[in-house]
Amino acid sequence: MRKISVKAAKKAGQPPGTLTYTGRSRLDKIKITVIEYNEDQYQERTLEEVEEYEKFKDKDTVTWINVDGVHDIDTVEQIGKYFDIHPMLMEDIVNVHQRSKIDSFEESVFIVIKMISLENKSSQVEKEQLSLILGTNFVISFHEKTDDIFNPIRERIKKESCAIRKMGADYLAYTLVDVVVDNYFIVLEKIGDLIEEVETELITDPTPQTMRAIHDLKKEVLFLRNSIWPLREIYSKLVRTESKLVHLSTAIYFRDLHEHTIEVIEIIETYRDIIYGMTDIYISSVSNKMNEVMKVLTIIATIFIPLTLISGIYGMNFAYMPELQWRYGYPGIMLVMLLISVFMLAYFKRRKWL
Repeated sequence: MRKISVKAAKKAGQPPGTLTYTGRSRLDKIKITVIEYNEDQYQERTLEEVEEYEKFKDKDTVTWINVDGVHDIDTVEQIGKYFDIHPMLMEDIVNVHQRSKIDSFEESVFIVIKMISLENKSSQVEKEQLSLILGTNFVISFHEKTDDIFNPIRERIKKESCAIRKMGADYLAYTLVDVVVDNYFIVLEKIGDLIEEVETELITDPTPQTMRAIHDLKKEVLFLRNSIWPLREIYSKLVRTESKLVHLSTAIYFRDLHEHTIEVIEIIETYRDIIYGMTDIYISSVSNKMNEVMKVLTIIATIFIPLTLISGIYGMNFAYMPELQWRYGYPGIMLVMLLISVFMLAYFKRRKWL
């Protein structure tokens, strides 16, 4: 079951711009990789010393700096200083409970989006904040954990024929965000499979565990909706932005990304409607099941009413009851009771009550 928590207490009372990590994930060591490329060259390396950041700022190549782990406040703060990132933006990077958003400045564009994954064991949706800073010739990406979601992009950049190698930093930013959105469809497909499993169980044999599964699905879909819904505004702003960092040729791609986001939201809304309908189906199924039980019990009681009447009559202690002295009285009454039971069962069957 998801635990809803707000980590605002860590930041309460602190001045604006104070860097305080609000997440739970902590890597053993922060990992920083740098990829430099243009149409003719490619270079990838892992940075060990903080002083190495500065030399990537004003190069002719496009530079992608990827930071795995934002719990190391000192390292994140030093990166911000070398690239002249405003302290308020750096605060948003380490405050991993930010709402998805976009902030456009003269020298940079700051994007916060949520990376979504589905745990295989618990079937619970996990959210991770991805912060992107787009500069003139660089992109810096920050996320909490080491994730291989960007590995396909690294492999594409290695190829000289790749379109990324021919484009600027804005296209790289689009590519990173596009991978995140594509991953939404993978997660939604898995959730769709879970919904189908619960629907099958709901129709065949609903149990209290089925209702719990419906409740968990409802929470996960609501969690997804709250995480992805703000992205419509983000991509809409990127399409309409007049920032010199986002070229017209790249804005077309962001428009396509905006349409994909709308599609994701529509799927989530469909899932939400289905799940709310499943709750009604569960209640109806349980009621129908109870009605079937009550019908069987009623039929059994109805059959035994005349039998109880006969046994009650012959159970009275009157001295002059003619049948009491009859030799075949007992088997005769039993036969009559059996015939009554058979007749009533046949009648119920004919009326399709059984």
